[in-house]
Amino acid sequence: MSEELPPSDAADREPAEAVDEVRATDADAWATAAAEDLAAEKARRRTQYGPPPGSAAEELRKLVDNVAEKLSGLQSPLLGGIAGPAAQQVVKQVVQQAKAAVEPVIERNPDVFDHLAAAGGELLAAYRSAVQAQEQRWSRRDDTLRGKGEDPGPERIDLD
Repeated sequence: MSEELPPSDAADREPAEAVDEVRATDADAWATAAAEDLAAEKARRRTQYGPPPGSAAEELRKLVDNVAEKLSGLQSPLLGGIAGPAAQQVVKQVVQQAKAAVEPVIERNPDVFDHLAAAGGELLAAYRSAVQAQEQRWSRRDDTLRGKGEDPGPERIDLD
């Protein structure tokens, strides 16, 4: 009878290895499915909203290029026909000098612009919060005075 059954050690090892293999396959399947879902969602958003914005440095570079393009193509009606081409050449030269000055700064410090953009967002959020809090105080004061039948009148605003 003992010849028919495998030793207990061998029986214990085989199912454990099979379970580990199944778990590894399940984990890979989960990761694969999640990656596919994420890729599909990114593609859907790209088609719906267009390409995502680049870094702040890339956006600044685009802004400088667009402003330079607009200024270079600007016709000056104030200078008339005589000084028009000369003025246009001066504008192009100034635009090229400005681009030459800005470009190395962007190249050397791209992360700085990301940090500045994030800081600007934080400052805007803080300002918005302060304004909303002040508006709530003003509206509460007006409501209490109106309830008593009084005119709230002008209020001095301390800007400090």
